[in-house]
Amino acid sequence: MEDPLNPELTKNTGVNPEPSRHTEELVDHYWGSMSHVTSLIKASELKAGLILSFYGILLNFIYQSIGSILGDYQGDYILYSLLGLWFITTAASIFYSIRCFIPRIEGKFTPNVFFFGDVISKFGDVKAFSKTFYEVSTDGKKLFEQLGEQIFIISKIAAWKFRNVKRSILLLALGLILLFITAVYYTALVML
Repeated sequence: MEDPLNPELTKNTGVNPEPSRHTEELVDHYWGSMSHVTSLIKASELKAGLILSFYGILLNFIYQSIGSILGDYQGDYILYSLLGLWFITTAASIFYSIRCFIPRIEGKFTPNVFFFGDVISKFGDVKAFSKTFYEVSTDGKKLFEQLGEQIFIISKIAAWKFRNVKRSILLLALGLILLFITAVYYTALVML
C-alpha cells in the first residue's frame, strides 16, 4: 500500500512506511473539522429550541388575554388584520424552527463508513462492516476520501439547518414588530 502523503518514499524503498506524524495530524484535522461542523448543527438546534420555548411563553400569555381583547372589539377589521398577520408570521416562524429538527440529506453519495445510516444499511452484517471499516482505516486515500465526504455531507446539513433558523428568526422579528403595532393600535382603541 502506498503512503498517500509520501508516495516517493514507498516507491524508493518498496516498504510501506509507518504512518507519519503528518498523517496523524491530518486525521486529527479531519476529525476536528467534523467535530466543528457537528457543533454548528447542535448550535442551530439549540437556537431553534430557544425560539420554540419563547413562542411557548408568548402564546400562553396571548391565549390568556385574547378573549377579552377580541370580545371588546368585535368587528374591528384593522385589529383582526394585524392579529391575522401576526399569526401567519408566527406560524411560519414555528414551522422553520421545527423544520430544523427534521433530518434531511439530499443527493446521492457513495456508502460511507462514518455515516450511521450507511453503517447499518450499506455494509451488510457486523462482520462485513468491520472488515470494510478496517480496510478503509488502513488505506490512507480511502480514509481521507470518506472523511472528506462526511465533512461535506454534515456541512450541507448544518447549512440547511442554519438557513431554517435564520428564516425563523427573521419571521420572529417581523412577528414581534406586528405584535408591537397591534399593541399600540389596541392601546389607542382603549383610550378612545
